Parts: sequence; structure tokens; C-alpha cells
Amino acid sequence: MATDCIPQVTFQGDGFPKPVVARFDQPDASSDGGLVLVKALDTQLDLTARLAACLDDGRQPGKVLHETIELLQQRIFGVCAGYADCNDAARLVHDPIHKLVLGRDPITGLGLASQPTLSRFENAVSARELRAMTHVLVDAVIAQQRRRLKGRATRITIDLDPTDDPTHGQQEFAFFNGHYDTWCYLPVVATVTFNDEPTQFAVAAVLRSGTAPAGLGARGILRALLRKLRAAFPAATFRVRLDGGFASAKLFTFLDREQVEYVVAMASNRRLEKRARRLMGRARVLARQTGETAHLYGETRYAAKKWTRKRRVIIKAEVVRHPGRAPKNNPRFVVTNLALGPPAVYAVYCQRGDVENRLKELHHGLEMDRTSCSKFLANQFRVLLALAAYVLFQELRRRAAKTAGADAQVTTLRERLIKLAVWVERSARRIVLHLPLTFPWRPTWRQLARAVGATS
Repeated sequence: MATDCIPQVTFQGDGFPKPVVARFDQPDASSDGGLVLVKALDTQLDLTARLAACLDDGRQPGKVLHETIELLQQRIFGVCAGYADCNDAARLVHDPIHKLVLGRDPITGLGLASQPTLSRFENAVSARELRAMTHVLVDAVIAQQRRRLKGRATRITIDLDPTDDPTHGQQEFAFFNGHYDTWCYLPVVATVTFNDEPTQFAVAAVLRSGTAPAGLGARGILRALLRKLRAAFPAATFRVRLDGGFASAKLFTFLDREQVEYVVAMASNRRLEKRARRLMGRARVLARQTGETAHLYGETRYAAKKWTRKRRVIIKAEVVRHPGRAPKNNPRFVVTNLALGPPAVYAVYCQRGDVENRLKELHHGLEMDRTSCSKFLANQFRVLLALAAYVLFQELRRRAAKTAGADAQVTTLRERLIKLAVWVERSARRIVLHLPLTFPWRPTWRQLARAVGATS
């Protein structure tokens, strides 16, 4: 019988021609061989080094075993490999690949930092350091896209999107939110899109309390992004897309002052519904005639009480029909300064829907919502660690163009490229990673390795 002291199990039965012994006896091996791709990419971008430079180390130098950059890299590379918790450190402490990507000897090098060390590291961060790290991440993404596009972009679109982050403990500033029916945080994520490309690049993620209004911090985020993007792409036209939670008099005044294009959803009210009444009537007639969902578009000039002037509002009159259900009126409104026709304006707004995929990757692929520290600033730090990992994955995916990984989600990239069995061999001259010969994604892996600096 196998026990923890006997590292093997045996499979017997009709499913195998002979007894199959699974023996855990291979030293200097890892299941995260592809993590060297992330390390090489990070070296090219100089990302973790710049982030570490934002952090002050108040520890006594004589007692330090793990430098700040090593702790930061351990957390970010761990998130990339699917280890979002500090508790995972106990299982990875002697993993040769995780030691290698921290710049240590994979065989005899010092083991990884423990969970208590990482927890102290996360809880020591200050608001000033977090602001500096946020700027580094924004600058890194913008600089990389500027190099890719050679400083030329005709239009840059900024999207902001709030999301819920349920909490299950005594986290600071976690409050009950009636809309989401849970105790939570409400982080907001900013993405940028260049020209007519479909890809949205995440550039910022700001944690907010569970009862924060949707628009809290929006103008500050937009102001900083516009300043940095204008410096990098002075000839570009800028467009801002936002959902209805951001619509406010102060926001529209800000967007007008910044002289940017904008497409902002607006919640329905009696005055707007009255103006959409005739168009909704035509949509109901069309839905009855066709037996299918119908939508028509129109526009009006409208000013809420606190607005300084009237603005153009696009009306989408929609009647939704489902088999076996009564037709449902679904009027929608979008405030804009674009000169396009109503259907085209609404199509521009709908393009922001892909932000949901970025949020899913951050939540489910990199566990940005693992905000279980009691201190708010420590949880914001964790959000930035997840965003830093995502910045690396975004660039990894971009360099996987024309391969099977070109449009892959974070979880797929990890499964195909990072979770790779490897045996590490070290000699006096070099370190050799022995990878599976029949690895199904080998062509993609080799292409990416060359793209991040390896030679054949």
C-alpha cells in the first residue's frame, strides 16, 4: 500500500496490459517549465525591476534573505503559473524552475520565500508606492504599444469598466452592495484600444470600496491616461467609452474640456422614455410583423438638470421577443459627440463589450479578486500583482501571432505553454531544461521562445 513515505502508486486491471507504476522519484523536476518564457519576456520589458524600484525596503539588511525584487517576482511569476495565494509558497519552495526565474541556482539555490514573509511583504506597502507602481504599469503598456506602432496611431479608445470582487472576511472597506447582493469591493479596470484593432490592452486596475459609485475616480484615471497617451501618440484622436454608471454632469464637463470623442451610456428616465415613445411604437409594430426582436435607432437633444448644455443622445428602441414570452420593451440611450449616424454610434458603443473578456481573464485566469488581506492597501497591491501578470500575458499573446496561441485566453496560454513538465540539469557551464519530445504545442513554444530572445 502506498503511503506518503512510499512515493509510488500502482495501477492494475483490464485497462492496462501490465501493472503501471507511478513513482514520484524524479529530482530537479518541475511542472512549470514554460515559466522561462515569462521570465525572458519580463527581462525584455524590464517590468518587475521597475515595479520593485517603487518599493522601499525597511528591513534590516543583515537579516534579509529575499530581496524586494525576488519577492515581487515570486508573487507575479507565481500568479502567471496559477499560484495566486501566498500559501502556495510552501508547495513551491524548492521548485527548480521557480528558483531559476528568480535568478537562483535551480539545484542548490536558496528556496523561495515562505508564506509569512510574503504576507509581511504585501502588508508593508504604502499608498505612495502603489501609486508609483500604477504609473509604471501604465507606462510599460503604452511604451510597448508605441514601439509596436512606431508612435503612429490614428485613434485610441479608452474604456473603463467596474466589476465586483466578493469578499468573505473582515477586509477593510469591504461593504455590502445591494446591486450585487454581496459584501464586496468594486475595482475599476481601464483598457486601451488602438485604431480599429480588436485587442483591448489592460493598463490600470484600481480597487474601490464595496459601496463606491461607479464613477468614483473615473476622471482621475482618464486624466492620467490621456496625459500619458498624448505624450506618446501626439497625432492621435482620443475616444472614451463608458457604461451608464459613469454618466454625470462633472464627467461630461471633463470630457468636453479634454476635447475627446465620447460614447457614454445613460440610464433611462421619464423624459427620455417620452422622447423615445414614437420610435418604440414603430419597433413594436415591426416586432409583431416579423415575429422577431426588432430595434430601430433615432436621436434627440437632451440636457439633464445639472448639465450645462444640451447634448446629443442616441436612442435605441428595442423590442425583445423570445418564444413563449410576451414582448419586452428595452429602450437604450447613449450620450455622444460623434458625428456618425445613430446605428453607427450605437455600434461603436457595443464594441466595448469585449471588456468583459478582459475582466473574466483577470478574475478567472489570474484571480485578481483574491483580495483576502485584512488591509485595503495590501489588497490593492494584490490587484496590481495580477495586473502585472496580465501585462506579461498580453505581450506573450501578442508575440504568439500566427500561432495556435494568437487568440488564446490566459488559462489556455498557461495550460499550453507554462504547465510543461521539465527536468533541470545543471553543469559548470550551463543549465539544460529537458522538455517532452512529443509536447503538442512545441512549434508555438519554440516560436515564442525565439520571440523573447532565445536562439536556435
